[in-house]
Amino acid sequence: MIDRLKKIQEKYLRIEDELGTATQSDQLKNLSKERSRLTPVYNKAAEYIKITKDIEDAKKLLNSENDPEMHSMLKTEIEEGETKLENLSKELEIMLLPPDPNSGKSILVEIRAGTGGEESGLFCADLFRMYSKYADKMGMKVDIIDLSPTGIGGYKEVVFSLDDDRAYDLFKFESGTHRVQRIPETESGGRIHTSAVTVAVLPEVEEREIEIKESDLRIDVYRSSGAGGQHVNTTDSAVRITHIPTGIVSASQEERSQIKNRDKAMRMLRARIADQLALSAKQSADALKKSQVGSGDRSERIRTYNFPQGRCTDHRIGFTSHNLPAIMEGDLEELIDALVQEDRAKRLADAKA
Repeated sequence: MIDRLKKIQEKYLRIEDELGTATQSDQLKNLSKERSRLTPVYNKAAEYIKITKDIEDAKKLLNSENDPEMHSMLKTEIEEGETKLENLSKELEIMLLPPDPNSGKSILVEIRAGTGGEESGLFCADLFRMYSKYADKMGMKVDIIDLSPTGIGGYKEVVFSLDDDRAYDLFKFESGTHRVQRIPETESGGRIHTSAVTVAVLPEVEEREIEIKESDLRIDVYRSSGAGGQHVNTTDSAVRITHIPTGIVSASQEERSQIKNRDKAMRMLRARIADQLALSAKQSADALKKSQVGSGDRSERIRTYNFPQGRCTDHRIGFTSHNLPAIMEGDLEELIDALVQEDRAKRLADAKA
């Protein structure tokens, strides 16, 4: 453990030196991000090494000390130090787990109505509201990329981004099928219906990370019907981009500017193409799936929101909350923390296997 921690300290100090001489913006950004990731480990490592040395020094004194009172004090100091070391070891085990390659990235989120007709569209809007409220609590700004409203206040699809270095780590377990059980507003007989909505959380992909040829794109412009279109309904400001080799389509109409909509659509397109490539790789790596709480497969039913019982259940970890109204108001901390803890426990178990 000591040797490993010393190597981390050396790496941290080397990054500090490189930051002092770096001139390229990308290099500065990457070095700053890596230093930020290593800082908590560096501090814990320093604490672990210091306590280890203090215990060694106390043991040497204990062997040469004849005074009973001093002997007792040294024994107490050693016992307390060893307890601290044991606790620090557990913390460091978690901190030294390999980081998720997408950790620290901003994200793009797609929420799509699935089975259940108009009720599914209404729940799509409810989930968007839930995530927006949670993001607001966390100090993250929701930037809408595309909205496809239904006739009664729901959405066929919502696409939004969260530009924050905590976004992926907080939202990464939301990908999958979300099932709702409730009496729809459109139901006159009072019967409970089951509907479904799919959520995809895509890490932001920078231009340099994925090559997209301009010749592979078909770009269409059309009149906006969303928030942007309400102000510029006489111009073709909305943009739809099709990646011809994969057939992947991305659109944005929420900005008044065609250029801004194109930029947003391209962000989404890059993320969707990268997601498709990652999904292909994931399907051929069964071991990776076993090390995660969920596969991220959108066909996987991950959660049920039962309104008559006021219950929300995450099926991957068997977590149930009976405070559904609060969850729908964006109180997701307990649920997200349970998912993070379970994922961490599985990765620790895999690392020791």
